[in-house]
Amino acid sequence: MDDVDAVTRVVLTASRVLVAVSARSLAEVEERVTLPQFRMLVVLSTRGATKLVGLADLLEVAPSTAMRMVDRLIAAGLAERRSAPDDRRATLLQLTDQGRRTVEDVTARRRQEIASIVQRLAPEQRTALIAALGDFNEAGGEPLAPPLDVDTGLYPLGWGDTATAG
Repeated sequence: MDDVDAVTRVVLTASRVLVAVSARSLAEVEERVTLPQFRMLVVLSTRGATKLVGLADLLEVAPSTAMRMVDRLIAAGLAERRSAPDDRRATLLQLTDQGRRTVEDVTARRRQEIASIVQRLAPEQRTALIAALGDFNEAGGEPLAPPLDVDTGLYPLGWGDTATAG
């Protein structure tokens, strides 16, 4: 077995752990929000008001798929449409206060569960994991999630916004 296959197997296994964590973190809102819809909420949270086509591009889905997702989020009270200030013909999509709280709450639960897993690792394992996953994230084009903002208590994910990554 070559090292690419070994790494792939380990990453696939880790992805199962992370998907399980994600599913559990969504448990309280699962009747209203699916995992793909939550991803849309996170993108809106990090990007702010966004046009549908831009949102579809960021999520790598067809605009019609994005529109169906947006319609469901609007019906659930998590997102809303508004006219663009510079072009009243253009429509922007944004989170409602309830949508913002949903992202914050789900992300806080996810962060707590991941932290409890990481705490089981020895300090040298944590250091190695930081380096390995940092390289993996960079290779995959995903920016580092921002740290916990201790002043506000917010737990942003940082998905899809390389301009604010750090």
